[in-house]
Amino acid sequence: MGIQPTKVSIIGAGFVGATTAYTLMLSGLVSEIVLVDVNKDKAIGEEMDLSHGMPFIQPVKVTAGDYSDCEDSDIVVITAGANQKPGETRIDLVKKNTEVFRTIIPQIVKHCGDSILLVVTNPVDILTYVTYKISGFKKEKVMGSGTVLDTARFRSLLGEHFGVDARNVHSYILGEHGDTEVATWSITNIAGMSMESFCKNCDENIKRELFEDVRKAAYRVIEKKGATYYAVALTVRRIVEAILRDENSILTVSSLVEGIYGLTDVCLSLPTIVNSTGISSVLPLDLSESEKKALINSGNSLQEVIRQIF
Repeated sequence: MGIQPTKVSIIGAGFVGATTAYTLMLSGLVSEIVLVDVNKDKAIGEEMDLSHGMPFIQPVKVTAGDYSDCEDSDIVVITAGANQKPGETRIDLVKKNTEVFRTIIPQIVKHCGDSILLVVTNPVDILTYVTYKISGFKKEKVMGSGTVLDTARFRSLLGEHFGVDARNVHSYILGEHGDTEVATWSITNIAGMSMESFCKNCDENIKRELFEDVRKAAYRVIEKKGATYYAVALTVRRIVEAILRDENSILTVSSLVEGIYGLTDVCLSLPTIVNSTGISSVLPLDLSESEKKALINSGNSLQEVIRQIF
C-alpha cells in the first residue's frame, strides 16, 4: 500500500503565504502545494522560484492556480488580507480583512468542502470566527494559528532567562492573539518544577518584563522590518504537521469556544488536541482566579468586535 498523497492549498501568496509554502516544501510533509492569489503573476512568480529548488528536496508539486485547483486539499491555509502596518493593532485590521474573507471563503467552500481550514490572517481570532460563520463548516474543521507562536516565544524567552532548553519549559499564552492575551504563570513549570521552586528570585517585575516582550514581539519586528513571516510560517508548518500526521498534539490554536470559563460563541486560543480531524478537543486548565478573569476579559473584548461585524 503506497503512501497517501497530501495536498495543502495556500490562499494568499504574500510574505506569509509564500514563506509558508517554502517551509512546507522543505518539510517533506506534503505532496502538493497550490498557491492562489488575487495577483496571479505574484503566485506564478512564487511557484517558479520555489520550483527551481526542487532538485535539492523531496519531490513536491507546486502550482499557482485558482480556487478550482484547491479541490481535494487536506488543508486550506488562509493568509490573504491586508498586512498589519506600523502602529496599527491587529483589531484595527478587522473590518478590512473581514470584507476580504466575505469574498474568498465562499470560493473555498465551493471547491474544498471536506478540507480543514487554517486561518492565519490577522486579527486571527476574529477571522477564524468569520470563517466558521461564513463557511458553515463544523467547528472541528475550522481553526486559527492563534497563540501557537506566542506560546513558542514565551517558552523561548523563559528558557533564555532561566538558562535552560526551551523544550523543557512548559507554559501557554492563551486568549486573543493580540493585546489581551494571557500568560499562564500559575501552571508554568520547568522539568515538572513550578517556576517558584526553580527560581527563587522571580519577582513580579521580571514576569511583567518577560510577558511584555512576548506581547509586543510582533510589533517590534514590524517596526524594524515591516512584517513578520518566518516564525509565522514555521508555526503553520507545525500545525499542518500535527494534522497530517494525526499526532493528537496539544497546541494553542484558536477555535470556537462554547461554555469554557463561561465564554461562548467566540474564537480564541486554549490548549487544544489537534489531529487529522482538526480540533479533537479543547482542554480547560486549572488557572488562577486572576488568569481566568483576564481570559474572560480577552474573550469579551473579542466578542465586542464580533458584534460590530455580525
